[in-house]
Amino acid sequence: MAEQGGDLAGKRILVPESRDLDLFAGMMEQHGAETIRCPMVKILDLDDPAPARDWLERLLTEGFDDIVLLTGEGLRRLMTVARAMEREADVVAAIGRARVFVRGPKPVKALREIGCSPFKSAPTPTTDGVIAMLSEQELDGHRVGIQLYPDNPNEPLLEAVRARGGMPVAVTPYRYANDSETGAVQTAIRDMAAGRIDFVAFTASPQVRRLHEVAEACGLADEFRQGFARTRIAAVGPVVAEAVEAAGGTVAVSPESTFHMKPLVNAIRRLLTDGAGAR
Repeated sequence: MAEQGGDLAGKRILVPESRDLDLFAGMMEQHGAETIRCPMVKILDLDDPAPARDWLERLLTEGFDDIVLLTGEGLRRLMTVARAMEREADVVAAIGRARVFVRGPKPVKALREIGCSPFKSAPTPTTDGVIAMLSEQELDGHRVGIQLYPDNPNEPLLEAVRARGGMPVAVTPYRYANDSETGAVQTAIRDMAAGRIDFVAFTASPQVRRLHEVAEACGLADEFRQGFARTRIAAVGPVVAEAVEAAGGTVAVSPESTFHMKPLVNAIRRLLTDGAGAR
């Protein structure tokens, strides 16, 4: 329940998060917000784990000189497959022998969960940031295991590795499924267009795409454009901000450096406290 008198008091915030929905919404409710929970995307295991299993087999038999992790969820799903293979300890040891490059803080956390640490983190948690990081490394002749995420084959990243003489071996170890009923998403779009929502707080780019897809499929394209124009948008980091801009929106606030949910909540609070977002 929202607390009275917090610096988010009186604000209605749409929360499209799925995995940590209650945690994220609770963070804002602690500061007085009224949250509208509307989970957009669910993360699921692969229907067929063979691609992830094959990637792990290559890691174990050939070894990777370098590993690139784009998401923490990707590593966790790979470890789920490793446990099913009864090779968890072997996989952890093989990861520990490689130079591990990460896109952002979430894969760092996932690495620490298995007792490993990154060799280097990207200067910004984007594909361009990862490419810039790898451009400073010797990759000639290296086998480079690359963990991708669904709906993005990321050919620019793979090509950047090839251009430096590396041999990319890519895997996408999980999939997305629509989580929220279409009716709930439609209601959220109409509420945004009508000015009944003060903020929408995006934590992943598929949430933005799902909102846009439902609008297009359900004849709510005009309402979507109106809602994106009048509702302040908070994005957890630059990848999400890019998705918002691609959908025609403008990000009102985003954390400056640490791209987690708590810094996002604090960024929203600062925006309201200093009056920069007043309407």
